[in-house]
Amino acid sequence: MIDRYLLRYFLAVIDQGNFSKAAVSCNVSQPTLSAGIAKLETLLGRPLFIRSNRRVELTAAAVRLAGHARRIEAEFAAAERAVQEEAAPATVRLGILGSIPAPWIEDYVGRLHGAGGGERVEFIEGRERELTERLARGGLDVALTILRADSRFPAEPLFTEGYALAMSATHALAGRELIDGAELGGEPMIVRRHCELLSDTSRYFTARGVRPFFPARVTSDDRALRLVRAGLGVTVMPDSFRAPGVVRPRLADFPFTREIGLLFAPQAAAGLAERPAIRLLAELVENRSADGFVRHPV
Repeated sequence: MIDRYLLRYFLAVIDQGNFSKAAVSCNVSQPTLSAGIAKLETLLGRPLFIRSNRRVELTAAAVRLAGHARRIEAEFAAAERAVQEEAAPATVRLGILGSIPAPWIEDYVGRLHGAGGGERVEFIEGRERELTERLARGGLDVALTILRADSRFPAEPLFTEGYALAMSATHALAGRELIDGAELGGEPMIVRRHCELLSDTSRYFTARGVRPFFPARVTSDDRALRLVRAGLGVTVMPDSFRAPGVVRPRLADFPFTREIGLLFAPQAAAGLAERPAIRLLAELVENRSADGFVRHPV
């Protein structure tokens, strides 16, 4: 018989990505958690994780077990709530791509609170790959992220946008609607380290003989916009980013686009896409893009 605590250890490793963090989340020592996982593997007669120094990967047996384990744990939790006569609100674990404009999420939170409905939303920010890995492991229910043609997850497209330069309104080229990349030779450029198009952007400028000085490398788009506005340099950003004092001219022969939408975990609860919290998010994002995007209040 499989004890509940073994399934909780198993799910913690999936959600946290490694044994040490999983042990902390379960409030046990790492040797205790490792022993529990070993016991579970013995009971099942199958290895569940492929261990390495930095991370763990799920075996095929673990992938099959994960959905069952979550349903069992959910039933345990439901039974406890029923006995205690507590009505806990539903929770949606929502992944947010790091390059989604922050004002959109701020607006969503405000509308979510105003709408009520008894749903809780847990926000987890990450890069595209981090979000898809969490979806696969069962650590997320849904993610607002980039949609790819080869995605293995159920998807709901919301909008498609391109990329353009971001430069100070006082820049010498600020009055232009279209700029050739070769014209930016010697121009300082701010690196958005989490940008999903970073490699393509680098190749674009290298092909035109542009090897710029990088005065800043940032992971925050808010900070990137502030540095652009201050005149530190230019950068390439999705079209959805706007800010006072920042202009967005197009780059010649830069055809890249990204499709933004919702990805749903394979094991997500039935009807998740129709829950009020998800429909509110989809409506907000679609409206933002249809309005030509909002100005970023930096």
